[in-house]
Amino acid sequence: MDTPQVDHGSNAIDAGDVDECASPDAPALVITEGTCHAIFAYSIGLSVDLGEAERRISCGKQREHIKHKHRAPLYFEYDPPPLRVTRKSSPVAVGPVVTDEDVNSVVYEFGAVSVAYTIPLRGRLSDLLDLSDALYDHEGLLADSRRRAVELLRTIEPAVIKPGISELVEEYAIYEVSSTRPQAAPDCLVSRFRQEFAQVLRAERTTLSEQEVGGALGCRLSFSPDDAVLIDWNATLILDGDTDDVRSVLEYANVELMQLRFLDDRLDRALRESYSAVTKRSWRVPVLLGLDAGDLRRVAELQMDSALLFEGVNNTVKLLGDQYLARVYRAASDRMHLGEWDTSILRKLQTLESFYEKMSDRRTNRRMEVLEWIIIVLIAVSILVSFIPGLPG
Repeated sequence: MDTPQVDHGSNAIDAGDVDECASPDAPALVITEGTCHAIFAYSIGLSVDLGEAERRISCGKQREHIKHKHRAPLYFEYDPPPLRVTRKSSPVAVGPVVTDEDVNSVVYEFGAVSVAYTIPLRGRLSDLLDLSDALYDHEGLLADSRRRAVELLRTIEPAVIKPGISELVEEYAIYEVSSTRPQAAPDCLVSRFRQEFAQVLRAERTTLSEQEVGGALGCRLSFSPDDAVLIDWNATLILDGDTDDVRSVLEYANVELMQLRFLDDRLDRALRESYSAVTKRSWRVPVLLGLDAGDLRRVAELQMDSALLFEGVNNTVKLLGDQYLARVYRAASDRMHLGEWDTSILRKLQTLESFYEKMSDRRTNRRMEVLEWIIIVLIAVSILVSFIPGLPG
């Protein structure tokens, strides 16, 4: 990737620069300062005692807080604040560039961890497209992030309820562009480089149709004329120099998607097991006596665990007060279809509750049937005893 001389100026420009950018003959865009954040989310258990986890980590730890760039009430915050752990790492090659040595892992109370790598951005816009293409399903980063999640879980395992690394992983990329050459307002850049920005967001080298470009760039937010956030399902492009708050919200949304996918998969297995328990026929004595409490207890446990995980995921961030970050979160939720995942999970929780009720009713009915037969047998025995010679009446 080309490395031009860094210009630390702001994105603010005069009208002449805007006209130059908007012109079809404008020079190619060069990123003079920026950062890429490659994020990988994993499920590590049902829930985490963050206080105990913090005690078991010796160094490089701090509680994560949303760093508000704009004025906002203090109650727009994580509850409870997740735990950020920073560790040194050997750089991982991603195409022609390498990651920084610092790797940040954020542990959330609802049993998830997000592993984030940073990559400096400097060079032509075409180099950014190369990077986005290289990041998509990057085997080296996938393997390294999973290894780090496993190592972190081993350290804090006593603080985790039902520990275990999920097979599922959710990737996301955040591209922060702080300054460019030529300098230009975000409106101008988005207008001039629509095709290129859409390809970066979709990690696609082929030229996209105007419909696809419109879809990729359709979710755009701005707080001021000097910034823009382009949110898509696979990546976000931020044209701004101060993005900690937006990045935190996007990272959380990606973790939430991971946990919802994990929970949906877990509920699918629970429903299959419950259906098998409801429909199976057995003439074993414990079953006939209505003592098959193992299946009922297992379904109840799955139901409770799933409900607690669902509530934990949906109640960690209090979306009150900071209207801009709330809009960022809602936009990311729409792109990642979190609402649809919520609806699917709620429907499956209701189905699981229905299975539990049917199993409980069947168990109660079996007990009643057994009691009825016992009464019938006792009556029959009492009648027969009266006809046996030598026995008292």
